Amino acid sequence: MYYIGIDLGGTHMAAGVVNEEGAILTKAETPTLVGRPYQDIVRDMAACIRTAIGQAGISEADVHSIGIGIPGIADQKTGRVIFCPNLSWRDIPLRDEVQKHIDKPVFIDNDATVAGWAEYQAGVSRGCNTCVFLTLGTGVGAGIVINGRIWSGAHGAATELGHLTIEVDGEMCNCGKRGCTERYCSATAIIRMAKEACAQQPDNSIMRKCGGDMNKINAKIVIDAAKEGDDVAKQVFNRYSKYLTIAINNIISFLDPDMIVLGGGVSHAGAFLLDAIKAQLGDYLVFPTLELPRIALAQLGNNAGIIGAALLGRQQ
Repeated sequence: MYYIGIDLGGTHMAAGVVNEEGAILTKAETPTLVGRPYQDIVRDMAACIRTAIGQAGISEADVHSIGIGIPGIADQKTGRVIFCPNLSWRDIPLRDEVQKHIDKPVFIDNDATVAGWAEYQAGVSRGCNTCVFLTLGTGVGAGIVINGRIWSGAHGAATELGHLTIEVDGEMCNCGKRGCTERYCSATAIIRMAKEACAQQPDNSIMRKCGGDMNKINAKIVIDAAKEGDDVAKQVFNRYSKYLTIAINNIISFLDPDMIVLGGGVSHAGAFLLDAIKAQLGDYLVFPTLELPRIALAQLGNNAGIIGAALLGRQQ
């Protein structure tokens, strides 16, 4: 039996055929072209699916189900997209529209949730009982698996860990609140902190790496400079890793998972990031003598969205 996974983003969508082991056999992509009627986007999605199926040498009859990861929130019962800001979608009947083209069971969930599900099914957290996946990119997303099942909450919004308040009256977030974790633990946060630091102390490795243009600062530049020992970069990274450690402690205190998995662009810092978290975590733990959850780096990279979406059907 095979599963179809759709990674639906604001700039492009990708469809993949995934086998029982969580391996992508074939993949097809096309631009999303946001701004069009949702029916047109779904029509292109169906075409992508059929291309991937054809490349795999199978038929639609061999497909068990279709899973879709969206950058937003969906109602699991109705298959409607409640809110998807990157696509400007509100209350869209996505399941019904897909089934007009391909009559298969359709499952929809948040993109970070399905990435976490992929790691649980076929990646670093396989075999865990309870795990939390954090994606540290432009924003902060999350996926939660409890007792081997995705936890999305009563209203599909349980994994919005990026919008837990971590700093009272802190930085304004795109969601309209202040002090969200996303504003302190994302790649965007590193860039903001670095610009603030460079404005105060412009003679540093960060500025040299970006040719003196602060608009060219990215998280990798900052982390690389910190690894090389630059004092300003180290200050920025230490501040960032402190906030991330506090966020991880909050997860541990609330859920006590077996594992916390870090994905997204910032996770490419690898052991440098993990070591910084582990060095500080003991300062925040309520029960420091208890066994800690394992904190690990995601393994599946950009394929996690397709794999996790495809395997939503295996949870049913």
